[in-house]
Amino acid sequence: MARFDSLAAWLNWQEQLHPRPIDLGLARVADVYRLLDLAKNKPPTITVGGTNGKGSCIAFLEAIYRAAGYKVGAYTSPHILRYNERIRINGQPVDDEAICQAFNRIDSARGDISLSYFEFGTLAALDLFSAAGVDVQLLEVGLGGRLDAVNIVAADATVITTIAIDHIDWLGNTLEAIGREKAGIFRSGIPAIIGDECPPASVLQIAEEKNALPMQMGKAFTYRKNAGDWCWQSREQDFQSLPNPIFKGEHQYHNASAVLMTVTALQSLLPVSEFAIRHGLQNAQLQGRFQLIGGEVPVLLDVGHNPQAVTTLRDYLLDAFPTVKIHAVFAMMKDKDIPGVLSIMQNRVDSWHLAPLKNPRAASIELLDNYFQQLHITNVNHGFADFSAAFNSAANQAKRGDLIVVFGSFFLVSEYLSNSQKR
Repeated sequence: MARFDSLAAWLNWQEQLHPRPIDLGLARVADVYRLLDLAKNKPPTITVGGTNGKGSCIAFLEAIYRAAGYKVGAYTSPHILRYNERIRINGQPVDDEAICQAFNRIDSARGDISLSYFEFGTLAALDLFSAAGVDVQLLEVGLGGRLDAVNIVAADATVITTIAIDHIDWLGNTLEAIGREKAGIFRSGIPAIIGDECPPASVLQIAEEKNALPMQMGKAFTYRKNAGDWCWQSREQDFQSLPNPIFKGEHQYHNASAVLMTVTALQSLLPVSEFAIRHGLQNAQLQGRFQLIGGEVPVLLDVGHNPQAVTTLRDYLLDAFPTVKIHAVFAMMKDKDIPGVLSIMQNRVDSWHLAPLKNPRAASIELLDNYFQQLHITNVNHGFADFSAAFNSAANQAKRGDLIVVFGSFFLVSEYLSNSQKR
């Protein structure tokens, strides 16, 4: 008999089950993976790690392989509106009942082995992909790489997007230390796609130690933008006049380039036509990344929450909205580099509206306001009861032709989209 009969009950229990919400290490989750016998019919697997760009790479890969006719499983995190978004089969989130059944199988198999919330979710995704007989599974690293739960799976290709300072309590406070953890997903004899022209030396060092097959941006592959399209080259392939990636921002050419190298490296295992590649670049779907919602005052949503991601956001705003007045609805988690993010955006934002979040990890309005004062940033509005009040404050200040930017956290973008559904 199942322990619970609803997804909400399962998730609430998982959040309390393990003594530590984040517990990096593979021993426990690998034991349950073996007990479930999920390695027996493992589909071709691509594991994607890095600091920023993971979600975009998964979305491009998902769209390309689906266009090629493959049945695709994609596991990503965090979700924005519903937990089900984390586990997709052919672009569709798996329903509550299927996830509950997977949780029950995991619970029955684990015995007295304790699992964290993320480990339960990872095993559920692998279980559901196996049951559905997917042709390829795409796994996004949740935190780090070497000790992240998805690293129990022997990948057929690995991707590292970018390396930046983030999660220093878990991964270290230098790029070299973080790069070492991220590169822990590399495998012997397996393509290791590096979507950064200047990665930390530790990434290449780990690739050599593991005897992986490194394929680095600027060396194994490169791209060039043209007036209305772009081209991509590797030793094996040359694509001309490609459609621009559907996701906006210069960084998306880097993400798309890493994806094309991955697809090219796996052609013998998962053949893909140029048509599928072109279709995938134009039809990938992803919420919360430079997501523009039209209107008299458009709204731009971005989940960027570290200096590297927010620098990309600022550069996009300077390029796409150079003279537009910008009103920011803002919140961040307290463990992030809040001063670093504010210093990047302070000269591009005309008014700030601080949104309270009902999340124990969120920075308090008092803490945020202290950072604004330290950086001498003015026109900061706060004292709102909830996200809606903060957003309405921005909307009331904005005039036709201005832009509202909601950024700083996945949870903040979730609040906007959740409120939009209620309207």
